[in-house]
Amino acid sequence: MDSRVSARMLAMTLGGWRTREPAYEALADGIRLLCLDNRLAPRTALPAERELAGALRVSRSTVAAAYRSLRETGHIASMRGSGSVTLPLGRRDPGRTFTADGMIDLQQASPPAWPGLAGIMAETAAAASGLVARVGYDVLGRIELREAIARRYTDRGVPTHPDEVLVTTGAQSAIHLVSSVLIARGDRVLVETPTYPHAADALRRAGARLVGVPVTTDEGWDVDRAEQAFARTLPVMAYLMPDFHNPTGHSMSAAERSAMLAAGERSGSVLVLDETTADLDIDRGPREPAFIAAEPGTVVRIGSLGKTVWGGLRLGWVRADGELIRRLVAARPAHDLGTPEFEQAIATSLLARFDDIVQQRSQLLRAGRDALVEALRASVPSWAVPEVHGGVSLWIELGVPLSSALVMQARTRGLLLTAGPRFSVEGGHDRHLRVPFTAPPEELIVAAGVLEEAWAAVRAGAPPSTFEAVEAVI
Repeated sequence: MDSRVSARMLAMTLGGWRTREPAYEALADGIRLLCLDNRLAPRTALPAERELAGALRVSRSTVAAAYRSLRETGHIASMRGSGSVTLPLGRRDPGRTFTADGMIDLQQASPPAWPGLAGIMAETAAAASGLVARVGYDVLGRIELREAIARRYTDRGVPTHPDEVLVTTGAQSAIHLVSSVLIARGDRVLVETPTYPHAADALRRAGARLVGVPVTTDEGWDVDRAEQAFARTLPVMAYLMPDFHNPTGHSMSAAERSAMLAAGERSGSVLVLDETTADLDIDRGPREPAFIAAEPGTVVRIGSLGKTVWGGLRLGWVRADGELIRRLVAARPAHDLGTPEFEQAIATSLLARFDDIVQQRSQLLRAGRDALVEALRASVPSWAVPEVHGGVSLWIELGVPLSSALVMQARTRGLLLTAGPRFSVEGGHDRHLRVPFTAPPEELIVAAGVLEEAWAAVRAGAPPSTFEAVEAVI
């Protein structure tokens, strides 16, 4: 058994689970969603029925019925005297990474491959004899690629030497590596909430204690809260996504950038900027990179080709001062022994065409965004569908805490999404739903229709009290 979740923690993570009747099925669905989102890892021991009933303030029979429902669907196993434990997702479970025919998967927020990628791969394969002549173990990255990345930073206003670039196997690998070097167990790390959930997972795995700073689609970053958090907790690191933030799609204003940088420098924090979505501009227009006025050593930049070229091209990088790059190189062998030569050669060719790639991406994302916004506003007019100028998704305000229930209902209709709480740092966000617009427009229009049906079903099954406060305000 790998881990155990306390009744208090499970109750907190479940949030507003009681969204329909009978209560035991609503509770079972809440736990299923935690398993599907990997917020409850496989082989996690669940609380005893009596303990969870006390934490949730429900009868023990409600928890017993929920556990029975979870056993019947294969999400948990129970043994007399040993309690209940979550199980790995089954092959037919919609939470797995592959989907059945007819399913629409909007969990990953990853656009299809850039159309010219196959040609670049073919050209690179034709020159494979030169690649295999190399040693193949290079924890820093091939010089041709590091020069291309450094040149792109320099052209954008961030003077960079190739020795200030480390090539990694994707942005997630870069986040893990940087976290392992900068963070000691118990260190505080400032993080936006909502945030990219896999980054939060990596920070927690490194031992970080996360301090959340709110970001909203309308108001952006809560700068006052951020300044207070920097001053009060003195975080060793802040993980930020200043351009086309995932999931809200918001970008920092010049004032927000200036305030966040000043607060970070006063507290001595390293600002780790996730720039994987920074190039996904639709109609905002050119803007200089964030925090270019930072003192040396204050800012670390993480980039990748996953969102701009293809999620299957596992290549990313870290741009930092030379001293930190040397520390990352020393620590890297504990994670992996380098980025594959073939992917690096492909990436070098792609960066020579990067402006054309970004322009194509902008057109694709604009078509998806416009189709999705129009369809959702027509299908579910009660939702607050935001205006975004780039990025990969809409962060929709539902008005009531029913995101988890809606995601489960949509799954039964063939639409896979991720509920708002998955993006939370300190709990909550069940009033929000992330809907990516990276799929083809016709698929997104179908998804909007599915959400309209699912929302009607969720509303019909929810207790009247769920909507009473909202209707009172209206």
